[in-house]
Amino acid sequence: MIMTFYNTDLQYRVTLDTDLNLFIVFDKKNTNNVATGVTIEQAVQELQKNI
Repeated sequence: MIMTFYNTDLQYRVTLDTDLNLFIVFDKKNTNNVATGVTIEQAVQELQKNI
């Protein structure tokens, strides 16, 4: 399942890797910009560090 979210600075897609129990967040404008986290919030914070 893929969900797309928006905040004031970033548009991103979220997937859940059930084997690793990690959320994977992709920058919608640049799919090479990817981050992971135990929570969606953590993954988004990591993604924002890469911008």
